[in-house]
Amino acid sequence: MERWRNRVAVVTGGSSGIGAAILMDLAEAGVTVVGLSRHPDCIRTVDLTPEARNRVHPVHCDVSDEEAVKNTFKWVDDNLGGVDILVNSAGVLHQGLLTDPNTIQQIRETFDVQIMGTLFCTREAFQSMKRRNFDGHIININGIAGHTVVDTLQLSSLFCTNYVASKFALTAMHETYRQEFANAGTKVKVSSISPGMTNTSIGGYLIDNYEMPILNPKDVSNAILYCLGTPPHVQV
Repeated sequence: MERWRNRVAVVTGGSSGIGAAILMDLAEAGVTVVGLSRHPDCIRTVDLTPEARNRVHPVHCDVSDEEAVKNTFKWVDDNLGGVDILVNSAGVLHQGLLTDPNTIQQIRETFDVQIMGTLFCTREAFQSMKRRNFDGHIININGIAGHTVVDTLQLSSLFCTNYVASKFALTAMHETYRQEFANAGTKVKVSSISPGMTNTSIGGYLIDNYEMPILNPKDVSNAILYCLGTPPHVQV
């Protein structure tokens, strides 16, 4: 992690869960961190040493709002010199079936945050890295739900079918980004982290209703730090 010291990371969904965990770990590792959230005041309450807290910039940003994302990344470019690391961890989870006409708003929000939000932030971060000819790193928080469709017949609820669909889309986006970054002549790395059930506000419903192994946000943050710590020629 030494090569990232004093570099700039943008972490979406930085006020809770996995986003908050990686925000804290990066700040403690000497990285300047811009935490994006619809609730930035929550970022100001995370437990950090005074030195690390001085490196954290909470910013109000709805990642599903393209103009808000563009303005936020422009602020990072103008005030901090540009983005070196991006962690796309913002997410939402709604119960409901894709075929239920009453859940269209929840489905739209799921894809707006997890797909369009990732698209907007990744585009702006990549352009910042490319302009400065910097070999940055973009990390997408996916999940096992992005690789295996849960059998809803085995569960006693409607589960989160729209969430699974969005994560599968993120899996395809990840491979597309890998190819696009290489074809653009850059060495910007992109990694996809796919944890299982994690103890966050999103996973709370399943934790309360089903017995299953569970990770902590810190466990996922450790995986992200591992990816960032790999040599330039290694891509996870």
